[in-house]
Amino acid sequence: MASVNSRSGFCNSNSTFYSKRTPIPLPPNPSLDVTTFISSQAHRGRIAFIDASTGQNLTFTELWRAVESVADCLSEIGIRKGHVVLLLSPNSILFPVVCLSVMSLGAIITTTNPLNTSNEIAKQIKDSNPVLAFTTSQLLPKISAAAKKLPIVLMDEERVDSVGDVRRLVEMMKKEPSGNRVKERVDQDDTATLLYSSGTTGMSKGVISSHRNLIAMVQTIVNRFGSDDGEQRFICTVPMFHIYGLAAFATGLLAYGSTIIVLSKFEMHEMMSAIGKYQATSLPLVPPILVAMVNGADQIKAKYDLSSMHTVLCGGAPLSKEVTEGFAEKYPTVKILQGYGLTESTGIGASTDTVEESRRYGTAGKLSASMEGRIVDPVTGQILGPKQTGELWLKGPSIMKGYFSNEEATSSTLDSEGWLRTGDLCYIDEDGFIFVVDRLKELIKYKGYQVAPAELEALLLTHPEITDAAVIP
Repeated sequence: MASVNSRSGFCNSNSTFYSKRTPIPLPPNPSLDVTTFISSQAHRGRIAFIDASTGQNLTFTELWRAVESVADCLSEIGIRKGHVVLLLSPNSILFPVVCLSVMSLGAIITTTNPLNTSNEIAKQIKDSNPVLAFTTSQLLPKISAAAKKLPIVLMDEERVDSVGDVRRLVEMMKKEPSGNRVKERVDQDDTATLLYSSGTTGMSKGVISSHRNLIAMVQTIVNRFGSDDGEQRFICTVPMFHIYGLAAFATGLLAYGSTIIVLSKFEMHEMMSAIGKYQATSLPLVPPILVAMVNGADQIKAKYDLSSMHTVLCGGAPLSKEVTEGFAEKYPTVKILQGYGLTESTGIGASTDTVEESRRYGTAGKLSASMEGRIVDPVTGQILGPKQTGELWLKGPSIMKGYFSNEEATSSTLDSEGWLRTGDLCYIDEDGFIFVVDRLKELIKYKGYQVAPAELEALLLTHPEITDAAVIP
């Protein structure tokens, strides 16, 4: 496009910012599911997942065989394209097996937070109407209280009493794939995941992401990290029930042979120990942990072997100059890359992909590959130009299809042309860097979880320990 500014990516004729990154290649075949797409990518990786606490691992060969076996078993018990399957589990090396198996059938995975109450889980079950649930014996009482008759598959081997017909994931994984499963045609436009989010405003809603959305996410990740030389080993402390954990660590990074070292929950000592023990190269973090690493750098470096680590991936909020420079001073061989995304954009939107880009302090990054952006005055609706502040709108192949069974919320968030209103007040500078100034949405963030004010009262009743929640202005 002749009228696109080479520095900012801004096009005067339609007031749109275009990504300056190489466009992501998307497969032309309309009949393709994300599991098949990932499993067909060529790479040199051998081990897909390692359980940080036990050392148990899954090789790529074992992973894809397990996915095939579990998909066969699910098909035999009647799981079909369009059926919803609930997954309630902490991070584990089996979490991805469930996701990939379900999506390969054209069935839809819906995840829920293990910290949710049975009432919150019941609400999601009522909305999404799953036909089957995968969970652990420890979390089983929550599902039993939320939906007594929902068929269950247990993801661990602990004994459970007074439970009726319960299947075991481990047994499903041992089954020889029959080869005669009738495969339903799954299209890229079909729904793959249904993840619940407070949305860009208000109460929790199911975000419909298609196989195309997830394939676009995979391609963005491969473009961003796949060119790095040598073996990539990522620590995964990000919750896999969350879009970033599900799309990156449970699925996307597999496409180019990365090894994912899985921690069942975030714990600073375990995370630091795992870096040395498994020679991790990349570490995803939220800003408070990064700050803790800067403040405690001398003790951390004396106690743990961090020599293998070369990249920290930070999301959740932009980093200040002080924190970025403080980290660079304490960990000179480790680069910080940042990312910005929403559940509604399948976890991507903008990123810094080099050390130089991360030195643009306070930025959320440049638009992700194949993403378009607009800055819109929230009052007048006028589309603005560089260095002007307004609501950030995003459009691209990873933008959700809409909210589940909620046309009103969908139409207020997605316009007829497919632009997603992010609810973030931003400006884009003359070099195409996005800066988040404020939020339009009145959400409260507590320990990394977003809570709508309408839900806060109920939350305070069920979680009295919440007293230090900070309102995001």
